[in-house]
Amino acid sequence: MAYRMKSGRFRAVKMISGNRRTATFATKTEARQWEAAQSAEAWAREASPILTASSAATQYLDDVQARMSRQTYIEKQSVFRLLFRFISVDIPIEDIGVGQSMAFLSAQFKARGGNAANGDRKNLCAWWSWSVEQLGVQAPCPFSRVKKFPENRHPRIVAQETGLRKILDEETGQMHLLLLTMLHTAARAGETFRLRWDDLDFERRTVRLWTRKRKGGGEEFDLVPMTEELAQAMLEHKKNARSVFVFTQDNGQPLHHDLDIMDRLCKKHGVPRFGFHGIRHLTASMLDAAGKPLALIQAVLRHKSATTTAKYLHSLRGARAELDDVFRGAEKKAQEGQLLSLQKVFGA
Repeated sequence: MAYRMKSGRFRAVKMISGNRRTATFATKTEARQWEAAQSAEAWAREASPILTASSAATQYLDDVQARMSRQTYIEKQSVFRLLFRFISVDIPIEDIGVGQSMAFLSAQFKARGGNAANGDRKNLCAWWSWSVEQLGVQAPCPFSRVKKFPENRHPRIVAQETGLRKILDEETGQMHLLLLTMLHTAARAGETFRLRWDDLDFERRTVRLWTRKRKGGGEEFDLVPMTEELAQAMLEHKKNARSVFVFTQDNGQPLHHDLDIMDRLCKKHGVPRFGFHGIRHLTASMLDAAGKPLALIQAVLRHKSATTTAKYLHSLRGARAELDDVFRGAEKKAQEGQLLSLQKVFGA
């Protein structure tokens, strides 16, 4: 309770859980207000170290690196590099305001466009949500208060049948098989690069694809059909295998995105540039052109839905037959010069 000292000032006293604090004020009213404002929660916050934005970002990136793909980690790391050129690394995370968030994202919009600015916004909102859950941050996310910016969406470059046919006709060995695998399984590039021989079941004719394209970033696998043509090509390739990985560099390590494989292949064979993901879209396009139902295309692309195990297994068996049907038909038409040729993998 506040009391008057000999000096004429007033001393405020507060005791919480055996801990005593005091302060002096010019008036008794000020002393009592100070006493009323004291609480165990307030003392605990004062005793806790200040969480800086850079510390929270470092901890978040460590978690991303452990749980998510390398590409996701690099993307998020680049966002923080930009952010900390704009704000101090020592700023407490809860001191980042809407004004600073707006200024940063607006600068990115002007410099890099709406797509990039909205991508940064999404990554920073994910960081903030993680910090709330894992680090106890209490302030609301300032980045989510910034409205999304207008975007100029460019259509994804889908591989053209004629361009891919030319590459497949002229390439042999591993590169031919790599593209054939992506075309017949609709696998993503990273999933294909990580393929091991024990992921291939030649008896059941399935391919096990490991993916992190799930909530939480943990690795899960999907079983996809292995067409007859792909199975024969894989068996031929396996005869000369010297690594646990199906597709390798000269040192036996798996291929990776940084090698710019498609850029070099397109340039080498004189075809319009397209990326690995364009092949995945081409698979879907070919199935659609062949009149296959949407549900089957979704099963081939492995877009998750709340289906039962029985329905999934049924789709898998059906998808294998449908894929064989489409690609056998494609090969026949290619011989007539109309569609993509999916012929012998290893040529002379």
